[in-house]
This record gives sequence, structure tokens and C-alpha cells, in this order.
Amino acid sequence: MLGPIVNAAAVVIFALAGTFLVKGIPERVEEIIKKAIGLSIIFIGIKGAFDNERILLLIMSMVFGAIIGELIDIDKWMNKLGKWAERKLIKNNQAETKHNFAKGFVSATILFCTGSMAIIGSMQSGLQGNHQILFTKSVMDGSMSILFGAAFGIGAAFSAIPLLIYQGGIALASTFIRDLLNPEIIREMSAVGSLIISAIGFNFLSVKEIKVANLIPAMFIPWVYLTIAQYFQG
Repeated sequence: MLGPIVNAAAVVIFALAGTFLVKGIPERVEEIIKKAIGLSIIFIGIKGAFDNERILLLIMSMVFGAIIGELIDIDKWMNKLGKWAERKLIKNNQAETKHNFAKGFVSATILFCTGSMAIIGSMQSGLQGNHQILFTKSVMDGSMSILFGAAFGIGAAFSAIPLLIYQGGIALASTFIRDLLNPEIIREMSAVGSLIISAIGFNFLSVKEIKVANLIPAMFIPWVYLTIAQYFQG
């Protein structure tokens, strides 16, 4: 739970700083921060992918996982969920203060919870005790929390509550299934997950938008493949 707790704490601290200390951040500063974070994510993702010892399995996982994710269109459903939550929480708030609180809370929650990094990072925390991705996400979310806090007020800080529940739940669930996975499966799943994470970095650089959520199924292909292979090998 260390990764999810640090991530939630970063959101609270930086959102409060944005609310009470920062009056506004220039757009050019916001843009260069995003680029710096994007480069860092690409490095971390590719570095983690080098743990892979079955290159063909990694390629196969990415290809078949992308096909499954695109057919289901996970990205579309995640966006729909976010828009639904925003409509439900904001529609009845007419007062400016209430609107800003709800807007900050919902916008920050959607951004911090619905990304692929939240899912993959939480799984790696639970499976390996590796919190690097969530620590990196904490820096990202902290930077964005300052902006949300400055724009909408203290509502952004409260997004840490659903964030902790969401990521903590995934991490705990991953811990429980860890006994069903051997070290090889965990290593290959994490390598694929790290490669997917690098795609988020490219999105931050605005090189070419990648529907990263549609790549999430790729992380589970090594589990299926290696489990079947071990069964037939006896």
C-alpha cells in the first residue's frame, strides 16, 4: 500500500499548496513540466521493459493485447465513465463555490484514477512491491494538483480519497493473486506493463496520441501463455 498512500498524500499536499499559495501558473511553465514528466515516464517504462527475457512473448502480448483492447475499446468506456461521473456530481450545483469544488474534485479524480498508469502501477505495487511507477505518478499528479488547486480550490485535494481507495484496492487484489503467479509470469507481465507505461510518456510529449487504455489487456497475455505452456510441460 506504500505506493497508493504516497500518491494520495502528494495529491493532498500539492492541491492545498495550489489552493492557498499559488495564484496561477503560466501556460508555458505548465507545458514544459508536462514535457519533462513525459520524458521521465518514457525512460522508466523502457527501463522496466528491459527486464523482459522473452522478447517474442512481449511482442505477441502487445499485438494481441492491443487487438483485444481495441475491440472492447476500453479507452472509450473509461472516458464515458468519467463524463458520467462529472455530469452526476456537477449538474445540481448552481452556486459558484459549490461548482468549483465539484469541478475540481471530479476533474482531478477522473484524471488521477482513470489513467492506465494507475492500474499498471498499482498492480506492480501489489505483485512485486515495486512502487516506482506510482512514485513517478505521484510527481505527475502533484504537479497537476497544483494547477487544479489554483483553478478550482480545495475540491481537488478531496480527490485523494477515491484515488487511495481505487489504487489501494487494485494493489491489494494483486497481492492476493500473487500466489497464483510464479516469478517468471510476474516478470513478463511487469515488462509488458512497463512498455505500455512508456506510451503514456509519448502522449505527454504530444507526439502522437496513443489510446493507452486499449493496451492494458496486453499485460495479461504472458500470464495466460505461460500458464498454458507450464501445464503442457507438466
